[in-house]
Amino acid sequence: MPTYSYRCTACSVAFDIQQEFTDESLTSCEACGGKLRKLFSAVGVTFQGSGFYRTDSRAEAKKNSTPPAEKKAAPAKKEAPSTPAASTT
Repeated sequence: MPTYSYRCTACSVAFDIQQEFTDESLTSCEACGGKLRKLFSAVGVTFQGSGFYRTDSRAEAKKNSTPPAEKKAAPAKKEAPSTPAASTT
């Protein structure tokens, strides 16, 4: 279950509480009855295993891979200027 942080806007009491995702957010302070505000903070994330860092197997990947074949760039097509249709009357 995730832990959520709340702070009262009236008395500045702050606390953490474990709630399920489906639980409603708390709205009133138990200490003074004031309005609660949910606090958001940075979450610590740890990536474990190989492939998450630039230094992981990068040298080996360069040795084992073959360079892609160079593609020749096709010349850009020039469009003919459009001329208004000549009317014959």
